Amino acid sequence: MLRIFSLLLVALVTLSACAAPAPIIGADGKPIQKLYRIQPRNEAKIQFRVLDSVNALRLASGAKPVAMNAQLTAAAATHSRDMSVQNRPWHFGSDGSSPIERVARAGYSGEMTGELISETYETELETLAAWMDQPDTRRVILEADATDLGFSWYQEETGKIWWTMVLGENEAVLDTLLGAATQ
Repeated sequence: MLRIFSLLLVALVTLSACAAPAPIIGADGKPIQKLYRIQPRNEAKIQFRVLDSVNALRLASGAKPVAMNAQLTAAAATHSRDMSVQNRPWHFGSDGSSPIERVARAGYSGEMTGELISETYETELETLAAWMDQPDTRRVILEADATDLGFSWYQEETGKIWWTMVLGENEAVLDTLLGAATQ
């Protein structure tokens, strides 16, 4: 009898260890996703994974590829951090700056064609997929005149990520691309 009880106890413990943990519920009543923690060593990989994905989407839609741009990335990084400070996803800075003003401050010589923002716990590719799922944000990504892309984020200690993507059109880049295509 003791042996049967011991086997049952072992089986119960084993089964309880196999049970999926209950999901953690957020303030909105929805389950919080597994924490996606961005490591500093992966920052460049993330930016270029997004660039490659955006260019694949653009090429599939007939748009020309975009290039990663340091000034647009700096504007995106500044805004991601600022959204966290303000604790709200919106396009205006805590100083009242617009996306156009932030791009100019970062030294971008072209014209901004659009800015996308997100407050989420999702990965960069899940965020890109969500942007592509909405007609207005999809239009920004597939904007035919865009030549440059800036992409950055700020991750809080809680794991929440503030993503920002900025696209722009730089005539000098466009002239270079067109010149190379005609040669």
